[in-house]
Amino acid sequence: MKNINSIPGYKVNEYLLVLNPHQELRNKIMQIKKQFSDTYKNESAVFGKPHIALANFVQYSMQEERLINRLNTVAMGFHPIKVELKDYGSFPSHTIYINITSKAPIQSLVTQVRSQAQPLMKLNSDHKPHFMMEPYIIIARKLEPGQYEKGWLAYSHKQFTGRFIADGMLLLKRPAGELKYQIVQRFEFQNLPVTTTQGALFV
Repeated sequence: MKNINSIPGYKVNEYLLVLNPHQELRNKIMQIKKQFSDTYKNESAVFGKPHIALANFVQYSMQEERLINRLNTVAMGFHPIKVELKDYGSFPSHTIYINITSKAPIQSLVTQVRSQAQPLMKLNSDHKPHFMMEPYIIIARKLEPGQYEKGWLAYSHKQFTGRFIADGMLLLKRPAGELKYQIVQRFEFQNLPVTTTQGALFV
């Protein structure tokens, strides 16, 4: 991604749209991330909070209100999702994550977000939104080859189970170039009829 700090005149934010596990499950996963960090000397493992990323993108602050309205419309028409977590997977040679076995409803949600909100997530031709069609929860990323090999040797044999009901999605943002995300808004999944949500598109 090109340097977005060099765009003159307008404030640009990085955004992340996520599903959040409930607090007890988040704590359980944070313990795993901390254990990984301590064992394999990977400090970044403990920085990111456990979540399932749906989309990430950069956009001008002035688009935020329109974006919130559109995402709210998507959520109004979507149903709560039962999310099942099981064991571990990896992207050689840099990332280890928790597998999600109930992918279809999450993929359906991402497709809905993409079809209804993509134009509001695109800053310009150099900065297009990235939609995550393969859901997972990261344990550690940006690993050195040695960290990955040792870590995956251990975690490929470890077991993990967890589940939660995702009854909403969360929009996070941070000013371009900063590390810490803040919550913009939570969108409740209300499973309302399509006609109701279509009407909201014109708000």
